[in-house]
Amino acid sequence: MNEILEKIQKIGIVPVVVLNDPKDAAPLAKALCEGGLPCAEVTFRTDAAEESIRIMAEQFPEMLVGAGTVLTTEQVDRAVNAGAKFIVSPGLNPKVVKYCVDRDIPVTPGTSNPSDVEQAIELGLEVVKFFPAEAAGGLNMIKSMAAPYTNIKFMPTGGINAKNINEYLAFPKILACGGSWMVKGDLVKAGKFDEITALTREAVMTMLNFKLVHIGINHDNEEDAVKTADAFSSLFGLASKNGNSSVFAGSIIEAMKVNGRGAKGHIAIGTNSVSRAVNYLESQGFHFDMDSAKYNNGEMNSIYLENEIAGFGVHLVKNN
Repeated sequence: MNEILEKIQKIGIVPVVVLNDPKDAAPLAKALCEGGLPCAEVTFRTDAAEESIRIMAEQFPEMLVGAGTVLTTEQVDRAVNAGAKFIVSPGLNPKVVKYCVDRDIPVTPGTSNPSDVEQAIELGLEVVKFFPAEAAGGLNMIKSMAAPYTNIKFMPTGGINAKNINEYLAFPKILACGGSWMVKGDLVKAGKFDEITALTREAVMTMLNFKLVHIGINHDNEEDAVKTADAFSSLFGLASKNGNSSVFAGSIIEAMKVNGRGAKGHIAIGTNSVSRAVNYLESQGFHFDMDSAKYNNGEMNSIYLENEIAGFGVHLVKNN
């Protein structure tokens, strides 16, 4: 898959932005980056789009800026010259798609039926937009179309919000989702960029869905591990389960039979997507021990932070 599309997959949510005044581009980009979504699809439906893309791309080089609602090859050139790293269109125009493909410009055209998807495959694409997502049948329609087209991934846009984002992203054939609920036009117009930052961070937290899974406690031997597990089992009425390397009290306490990772033990934090959580937390300045990462069918499902916190190793695991 194209490197830009891989980055979009790790981000998970692509804010779809409509800007009517280039002066709003920089503060909006700052709000999105601070909120944890260093990405924007700036729609080419306004006169301010081209200059807004240029401002975002120049002032926020860490940000992945693309152009949406691109209808012509001339708009492709203008968007790319302004700094756009990817192109999105509401429908599938073979001329526009071929123009992008021939120039190695990542493009995700809009599709809403199998015929559209087959055109995309013929043009050499691996990812398509599904638009308008909710109006065109939503997740059920995507699942139906994904069945015969096993190598295609979808980026649904249209009607995606905080209430249904995780339902969409849970389906493995969905690359990312486009949405505008964190960048509402009235907030941009009113200059309420702090509120946009808060809504963006809320969207990221909703997507990642962090929660405590269990706490691991280190011991020097199996006997002490059993005592600890039994104590928690008796205290809270939990079932005790003795495994090869640890004893669990229910699912919340893991008593290690030998000293494992972390001076005191480890804390397992669940998330809907380990790779997206890593991408977000790295953007916030945290570092991970990539050698500790474990994968299942090519998907990262666990990893440790590089540094301990209060003597505990911090372990991200995929939510069940």
